[in-house]
Amino acid sequence: MLERCGCWLGRNFLTGVDGFMKRFLLATACLLAAAPLCRGETLFVEAETFEDIGGWSLDTAFTQIVGSPYLLAHGLGKPCADATTTIDVPAAGKYRVWARTKDWVAHWKAPGTPGRFQVLVDGKPLTTEFGTVGADWHWQPGGEVELPAGKVKLALHDLTGFDGRCDAILLSSDAGFQPPTGKALATARKKWLGLPDQPEVAGEYDLVVVGGGYAGIATAVSAARQSLKVALVQDRFVLGGNGSSEVRVWAQGGTLRGKYPHLGEIVEEFADHAPDSPAAAEHFADARKEAVVRREKNISLFLGHFAQAAETDAEGKITSVTALEVRTGRERVFRGKLFCDCTGHGVVGALAGAAYRIEPQGRMGMSNMWYWQHEAEPQDWPATPWALDLEVGDFPNTVKSRSKIGGNGSGNRASTRIQSTSWS
Repeated sequence: MLERCGCWLGRNFLTGVDGFMKRFLLATACLLAAAPLCRGETLFVEAETFEDIGGWSLDTAFTQIVGSPYLLAHGLGKPCADATTTIDVPAAGKYRVWARTKDWVAHWKAPGTPGRFQVLVDGKPLTTEFGTVGADWHWQPGGEVELPAGKVKLALHDLTGFDGRCDAILLSSDAGFQPPTGKALATARKKWLGLPDQPEVAGEYDLVVVGGGYAGIATAVSAARQSLKVALVQDRFVLGGNGSSEVRVWAQGGTLRGKYPHLGEIVEEFADHAPDSPAAAEHFADARKEAVVRREKNISLFLGHFAQAAETDAEGKITSVTALEVRTGRERVFRGKLFCDCTGHGVVGALAGAAYRIEPQGRMGMSNMWYWQHEAEPQDWPATPWALDLEVGDFPNTVKSRSKIGGNGSGNRASTRIQSTSWS
């Protein structure tokens, strides 16, 4: 009992005390110590480690803001299938529950709460609907639940299909427990997940390419064929970036043109031939992209690794990049002689301290993802009071490429169809 209660009154203190008095002191000490020192159990569940993420997506785009990847219910107005996992509850009892989330339209003070979801415990939903308050990421309390010892099933149940998001779930039987935030949360994550304090070294490379879109794939393959030892680091689990099945922006570029007609031949090895943008997922040939990379013996491919730090020497030259393995939270350091930033938004340069500028407006760029489609019959669509009203004219014009392949014009074709509009 002394050890279980964490009692300060040790056995050595009781040496020489006999009979009734010894039993009395033991009982009194344990009763006094039990309340403040028996802290109960606290369980931490990263959403990205769920055994089955169902229809939810693992989103890495805001890892540096959130502190880790998270699950996103991107169903375009149709609720996503539940994400499920099983946890081990060490002791039966009442547990308070929190989910780390946000109301993603609260920043604009927009009406409605499109990111609503529930947490199910052994199939029963908590009364709280999460994602309904707070413009910033925070621990939203979900009340109490009675848990048995042993295996307990958790589920994230999407209610809207409009981008509900969950970073993690906390359960605690300690009445005084408060979820950590900020730097304390980062420290607690490592402790709860059993991660080392220092990242592991992933290796030494001639070239470290960060970003697995078209630029990153072509760079890595080209370098490998020149006998360089290459690490290709990609935050998603598929290659292609915007030209993958996840985003579905067709290639349609002029890669064989001008003074250097052979410059784009590597791109042609893995480029999609989608008939439209967006098109069906299979048109974007994720498997072919990965196969091209894996055929190169000089490339080490690291999917699901988010670059979050860069080290430089005294002269400002990058010496290493640290990436977070998005499903496990484990950190890996990639050391290299040369580095190539193919992230599409200059993140490695920014992490290394390079000067950069973000234009406040006028840089929306072309979009192939918004399209207008006329149907013979009216289509059901949920009410979206939080959405922006956009027309075709609100989008930049798409300019057709003037490149010539085989005497024919090629490039992005203008698209004048809009599918949906929402706050981002």
